[in-house]
Amino acid sequence: MVITRFAPSPTGKLHIGGARTALFNFLYSKNQKGKFLLRIEDTDKERSKKEFQSQIVSSLKWLGIDFDDQEIYQSNNILKHIDVANELLKKKHAYKCYCLPEELEQERVKAKVKGVNYIYSGKCRNLTKEKEAPYVIRLKVEKNKKITLYDGVQGNVEIDTNTIEDYIILRSDNTPTYNLSASVDDKLMNISHVIRGDDHKINAIKQIILFQFMGWKIPKYFHIPLIHTIDGKKLSKRENASTTDDYKKIGILPIAMRNYLLRLGWSYKDKEIFSNEESIKFFNLKNIGKSPSKLDFERIKSLNEYYIKNLNEKELFENFKEYTDEYKLKLEEKFLINILENINVLKNKAKTLEDIYNNSVFIFSYDETLVSKSTILNEKNKIYLTDFIKELSEINSYCEKKISQISEKILKKNNIKFKDLGEPLRMILTGSTKAPSIKDIIKILGINETINRLKRFI
Repeated sequence: MVITRFAPSPTGKLHIGGARTALFNFLYSKNQKGKFLLRIEDTDKERSKKEFQSQIVSSLKWLGIDFDDQEIYQSNNILKHIDVANELLKKKHAYKCYCLPEELEQERVKAKVKGVNYIYSGKCRNLTKEKEAPYVIRLKVEKNKKITLYDGVQGNVEIDTNTIEDYIILRSDNTPTYNLSASVDDKLMNISHVIRGDDHKINAIKQIILFQFMGWKIPKYFHIPLIHTIDGKKLSKRENASTTDDYKKIGILPIAMRNYLLRLGWSYKDKEIFSNEESIKFFNLKNIGKSPSKLDFERIKSLNEYYIKNLNEKELFENFKEYTDEYKLKLEEKFLINILENINVLKNKAKTLEDIYNNSVFIFSYDETLVSKSTILNEKNKIYLTDFIKELSEINSYCEKKISQISEKILKKNNIKFKDLGEPLRMILTGSTKAPSIKDIIKILGINETINRLKRFI
């Protein structure tokens, strides 16, 4: 059975690259009728935070990435990691290293002077007697050998073991290091395919060596090129829009974000838009590209605009409500009903849920004192607006045809263009120049509220 995993460390919010890695793992496991597991690598007690863990899980759910079984916590397996380190020690595949930090620093300085990459000298590798002193446990990497990483994305990579140092698997405080913990956990979870960023290629080599020493079946490895910025630089966690939360906050729809991440370094023929079902059906590992992908924010917004235009009213409104509840205001039921009834008008020209919110503000948050009377009102348009109130008061309910007739009557009577009437009306009724059409504003507010706002202002 195909079993994949996503193994984030809860030392920060879910990075956009991590979200893509999780998505690829999820889609491949589902395509193969397998399992997708979530492992929280929480062994860094100082930096691991519960709030980051919660954010990672909620972000995966937001993207529709569901993991099988309960999440697995790496910290629960520490004793098993230590057992494996001691077993490797017993089998002579590892050794105790007593080198002091000062000694290792001297080695680094010498390597720097020579202009070569530092690799631990292995001075404790063949000690015959143990010391009464603190030690770490290092893996005893066999020298003068070739190790091949069979990478499903990058192709086969052959590494000379002389370039791999005897790396530490257990620290002097008896805590395991990343490569030991990850290897043991992958074995315990029966992981068949490891799909992750290509910054882990050297870790894959180190883990393969450990797997071989333990006689375990080695997983298949697929290392995805990292995501770059639009100008070709590696995407840093310090970038302004590097986490899933950054996109949620501005109102990117989860289906748009998921579709964008799917196409970020993966393709299927010339297809651009995938439903969740199609993404599972068509996903494969052979179509992952070898080159880094560039994160294009304008493309994300364009894709989001497509989904805003094409989602049905109910689904779009549900996404809008979740967004406003989390990042804006918890709106009263009467306002929500109004927004739902008029969502097709309010989404006009919107690229994000935040745009829809901004288009809707005049419904639930109106303050005429924020609109400058001296800027908008003059002797002429005060006459137009007074005429408009009078004509509007004579109709009982909204009728688009009647609103048009009223506008045309006032334009003709005063020999003015529509903008002379429309611009002050829009500002008075909504407080913004960027709002729906006058007819739509009146429909949304209703005749009575429209008249009340105009009267209060004039």
